[in-house]
Amino acid sequence: MGVKADVITFPQTPKMGKLPKRLKNKDVRSREYLTEQEVELLMSAARKTGRHGHRDATLILLMYRHGFRVSELVSLRWEQVDLKQGLLHVNRVKNGSPSSHPIRGPEIRALRRLKRDYPDTPYIYVTERKGPLTTSTVRKLITRAGEKADISFPVHPHMLRHACGFKLANEGHDTRSLQHYLGHKNIQHTVRYTELTSKRFDKFWKD
Repeated sequence: MGVKADVITFPQTPKMGKLPKRLKNKDVRSREYLTEQEVELLMSAARKTGRHGHRDATLILLMYRHGFRVSELVSLRWEQVDLKQGLLHVNRVKNGSPSSHPIRGPEIRALRRLKRDYPDTPYIYVTERKGPLTTSTVRKLITRAGEKADISFPVHPHMLRHACGFKLANEGHDTRSLQHYLGHKNIQHTVRYTELTSKRFDKFWKD
């Protein structure tokens, strides 16, 4: 007769409960954009937090004024900036259209200081080791700045892109120009900002 092999049994892994559902944005905050005043509060809080306050405040400024996505921001290089002519060459992801944006006095001054503070690096936003910031780092620092600024809802970086679109639409810039500025391939993504503007209702009540 053959020898029966021992049967090895393993303890059963207890069944894990269902993971909690991810909350929808509308359940976390009432809107997905920041106002101009909230952006100022965010920049002020970032400027006062940690050793890289100026870098972080400048990062928020450019994200807001140029509607950058996080991945577009961290890949920014000095070769894309012309401080003398006041131009910024913007490359977009998601098959978006590239464009050249004017940069104004506050941005030029902030970028010049940044170049002095972090010399000899091809990237605009870098760590102490001169490597480019990661998207995760940017998300964390903006979330932290939102908490420090006492903004009443959680803040994430894409809200700055939405803030840019909302502000420009509210100022009356036409949808097609706004589409090219933000690099939207599909104009339907731009229309959301013109739909949010209150300007169309300005003449509804006359007191």
